[in-house]
Amino acid sequence: MSLIWVLLGLVLLVVGGEFLVRSSVALSFKFNISKLVIGMTVVSFATSVPELLVSLQAALDGSPDIALGNVIGSNIANIGLVLGVTAFISPLAISRDFYKLNWPMMMLLSLALYYILKSGLIINFGEGAALVLSLVVFLYILIRNSRSHGAAIPEEIDDALQVTSNFKIILWLIIGGSALYFGSEWLVEGAKETAVYLGVTERVISVTMVAIGTSVPELAASVIAALKKEKAISLGNLIGSNIFNIASVLGLTAMVHPIEVKNENILGQDIFWMLGFAAILLPLAFLPKRFTIGRWKGMLILTAYIIFIYSAFLGDK
Repeated sequence: MSLIWVLLGLVLLVVGGEFLVRSSVALSFKFNISKLVIGMTVVSFATSVPELLVSLQAALDGSPDIALGNVIGSNIANIGLVLGVTAFISPLAISRDFYKLNWPMMMLLSLALYYILKSGLIINFGEGAALVLSLVVFLYILIRNSRSHGAAIPEEIDDALQVTSNFKIILWLIIGGSALYFGSEWLVEGAKETAVYLGVTERVISVTMVAIGTSVPELAASVIAALKKEKAISLGNLIGSNIFNIASVLGLTAMVHPIEVKNENILGQDIFWMLGFAAILLPLAFLPKRFTIGRWKGMLILTAYIIFIYSAFLGDK
């Protein structure tokens, strides 16, 4: 029964996230916000709301391992699973901009998260606020640079949403909000019950099952696009997702409720895997073929991810 709650929770999070993105974009058009800003802020934040609610629900329920594991596991899965599988199916071209701003910001936040957790074994209100502020600064620089270089409009922006009625926007917000609320609640409860049933810690379930579950929509879309030989995936989007996970999901959650480290393996194992997957992107981008992640690189990343999943269960305490 616990697995059913997890699956139902994930389905509701996917549905709720989709409705929230659509309603947020439509509402942004009502306020005459530019497509570029909508794509880089509204869409990015809306797609992080499912992870935010899962972490917030877990923290409030007294399960900080799920709150932390959800983010750390998702950041690992975004690179190890989503990027690994997609690159193995179809080689991925890397934009030269990725190492100028996005990758350094992801590494900086990843290292900052490690320092925060290592120094006090907790993310408090002030540290959460600092993470959120860093995201605001990052988005300001990103939007300013994009405007000056004439960046393309993100593909997520649907022009048809410009003529959405107020009734539809309100309806979508209600459906999205309700689905996200119940989805996060069921997923957290299901994850806790599953951990008890399997005889493992909540940390293992969160960095594996929950993290993979929240990455499934992006993985499915990327695989389908890769099989069709379309533009499969943007490395910038994956890195951006990891940035939002740390800065907004953990930052906002900590501002509502402090997030403690209860399982030593989060600091002893998981966060080093997250740092490793983030760091390896730079040499992979330049060696041996510059600005391309081909099949063998994808297989290397995917193999590392499988080893991570195995070690998560093997080293469980």
